[in-house]
Amino acid sequence: MSLETLWLALLGLLLAGYFVLGGYDYGVQMLSPFLGAPDAAPAPAEEGGAGERNAALDAIAPFFLGNEVWLVAFAGAMFGAFPHLEGSLLSGLYPLIVAILVGLVLGNAAVQLRGRSRGPRALRRWNALVVLGGALPAVCWGIVVGLLLHGVPRRADGSFHIGAGEVFAPFPLTCGVATALLFAGHGAAFIALRSEPELAATARRVGATLIAAAGAASALALVLSLFGVGASMTKTATSAVLFLLVAAALAAGWWCLTRGRDVLAFTATCAATALPVLLIGAGQYPYLLTAASGAGITVDDAVADEATLKLLIGFGVVIFPLILAYQAWSWWAFRGRTGLRHPSYF
Repeated sequence: MSLETLWLALLGLLLAGYFVLGGYDYGVQMLSPFLGAPDAAPAPAEEGGAGERNAALDAIAPFFLGNEVWLVAFAGAMFGAFPHLEGSLLSGLYPLIVAILVGLVLGNAAVQLRGRSRGPRALRRWNALVVLGGALPAVCWGIVVGLLLHGVPRRADGSFHIGAGEVFAPFPLTCGVATALLFAGHGAAFIALRSEPELAATARRVGATLIAAAGAASALALVLSLFGVGASMTKTATSAVLFLLVAAALAAGWWCLTRGRDVLAFTATCAATALPVLLIGAGQYPYLLTAASGAGITVDDAVADEATLKLLIGFGVVIFPLILAYQAWSWWAFRGRTGLRHPSYF
């Protein structure tokens, strides 16, 4: 395996890991006001707040913020190993990148501060920001995926740039809706896996509906592609196989949720959230960034020189196992259902 292939695989793995782990964070945030209310209880007096405990948010509390490590690692790997991709991608997609960061900041602050709210009105405002902090990044990430699958406009000087016409085109918007629904269903599967039995049962019903809706939105995206206004793939056969795998993962997630198979349901939704990254990478290889018209950026165009890749291997050998070890430890330390084993965190 060449160094560029190794780093490309690592880059995809980091982004897929973030979609899986950050995806259920976003999903739980979107669902928290609707699924967390039945177990609401007053906040501790020493916190000085009149907020309520939210059982749905308790499910993600031990892992909250830690999942963003995968996004930071992805950005670092792209900056070091594929600097030409980083320069083109971030500058071309900066409106969406800014919106994602705004959603992250708002959501993270709202989740942690809602417990200090004074009165029902303030609590409703914080809850609205929690939902916005989950929905905005989820939709924007879906639009980014849609743009990468469709191809972004390339200027005469070779730079990429998107405008409102590209963002609000049917295919990227459909991908945005599908991703938001998928992340919400993924979050529901996580709540079902982590929460006490009554809330878990509600999460299964909601999650099954959301996964079915995500499947319908994905089918619409496929129809748009078949009519030539959707994805533009260089590896048609590979893309078809990957889309079938996404459909199978969604179907498996729906089936397992309707039958109370929480571990299998969460495994299936993990696969469904990770596979779009593989669809972008393998379905468009050797392109890393495709252009709606003209040539895009290939792996050879974007990759750093061999000396840099060799130098970065040392960091990759250390950092990536540390991230995996931290994630495994946190899941082991906070295993079990929150209502039975762990106290409220927010």
